[in-house]
Amino acid sequence: MADPFDESRKSFEFLVADLTGPATATIPHHQLEDFVAQRGRNMLRQLLQDHLDLRAMREESEFSDRHAQSPVAGRNRLERGHVRQLATVLGPVTVRRVALRAPGKRNIYPADVVLSLPAGRHSHGLRRLAVLEAVRSSYDATKSAIESRCGPVAGKRQLEELVASAAVDIDDFYAAKIPAPAGPTTLLVISADGKGIVMRSEALREPTRRAARTAPLFRTRLASGEKPNRKRMATLAAVYDTDPAPRRAHDVIAIPGGRTGERRPRPGPRATNTWLTGSVAKDPGEVIADAFDQAEARDPTHERPWIALVDGDLHQIGLLRAEATRRRVSVHIVCDLVHVRQYLWRCAWCFHAQGDPAAEDWVAEHALGILAGHVRHVADLIESDAADLPMDRRESVAAAVGYLRRHAEYLCYDTALTRGWPIATGVIEGAARHLVRDRLEIASSRWGLDGAEAILRLRALVGNGHFDEYWKQHLLREHQRVHLADRQIAA
Repeated sequence: MADPFDESRKSFEFLVADLTGPATATIPHHQLEDFVAQRGRNMLRQLLQDHLDLRAMREESEFSDRHAQSPVAGRNRLERGHVRQLATVLGPVTVRRVALRAPGKRNIYPADVVLSLPAGRHSHGLRRLAVLEAVRSSYDATKSAIESRCGPVAGKRQLEELVASAAVDIDDFYAAKIPAPAGPTTLLVISADGKGIVMRSEALREPTRRAARTAPLFRTRLASGEKPNRKRMATLAAVYDTDPAPRRAHDVIAIPGGRTGERRPRPGPRATNTWLTGSVAKDPGEVIADAFDQAEARDPTHERPWIALVDGDLHQIGLLRAEATRRRVSVHIVCDLVHVRQYLWRCAWCFHAQGDPAAEDWVAEHALGILAGHVRHVADLIESDAADLPMDRRESVAAAVGYLRRHAEYLCYDTALTRGWPIATGVIEGAARHLVRDRLEIASSRWGLDGAEAILRLRALVGNGHFDEYWKQHLLREHQRVHLADRQIAA
């Protein structure tokens, strides 16, 4: 019998001969690295091919003996010579296998089950590599990276399809995953935000698509107040644990005139066990429900203090309150302090000249009043002070006063500081940058719905540190989907 690994051995011996010969004796190390990497990859691909050929020979012998005695799974005909191509991280290989056949029935390929081959021609290893490359860079860069390592094994459109199919089990994965437990005093924080993604026209929501078809006022630019109507809003959510960190207002905002340096500010709460999710396909209420699912998995009996951090979007606040009511859980909703300070700064320039250092003390004084729980008093004070301002300078004042009064019940910073709650949405703001801006806002990108959804959810999965665990479950599910009818044959 011929040595099934004869070609692999020849490839290795040729490589050794070249490395010991004069052709490589004087080349620089970077050329030597490239030479060994390329030839070594070819040798590894040949090893894989030789192993598959060996398994094919063994399979033919095994089923010839078994089939001579009785049919298998109702198939009474054995046919050799069936092949399929498989693109792998080492390059393309050919898989030879036998087919079990019967009139009116589909073929069964036992080797496909044993090897757990995918439905398409790209191996699971190549699919995994495609996902890890695509979630961090453009598809053009992904294609180049894969070709430099594996050769021309997949086109750009194929890579997009592979990535989209890799995300199909994420919901089931998190539905079954049990988070790490925490003590009853540990705060459970939910935060949500929205971020627009530039989409292809067919992927826009219907109202946006209708608005995009409306002729603009000008041919060469947008008029004041007009929008390009190219984006679809993605909803992002974060759930995390944090220990209470009680503080005073002066720990958050320096008093007018600045800190003396005699006492260091107390640190705020630190997020741990952060879980991120996001979707551009689901409605915001569904994403918030997913976040509540994660929160209830961490605290099923609702014993811990629940905090919801938001940026002030009243529609989002309504969704959070509705979901909390539906689940009969008490949630303390807190608006982000940073947004409040932005309103105060815009007000400050209505009362001060641009660049006036006194504006900073004005902001600090009013922010400290808000942190102390005097939200409505601060709003009344600002409105009273603005009575003497010219009309053209009152717009920012009216916006700030209106925001403070509409959100007064959610600006409960005195209670939040005393109980050690977080009062800023830094976690979800960072998630918006990481999940959307760093990948989905690459210049000139226009997304289809399936592609944007897959990248968004896979980036969240990777950011949560769960990709390796998820991939194992995904492969099991993929095996069941592709080979469920044939799994008895593998036994």
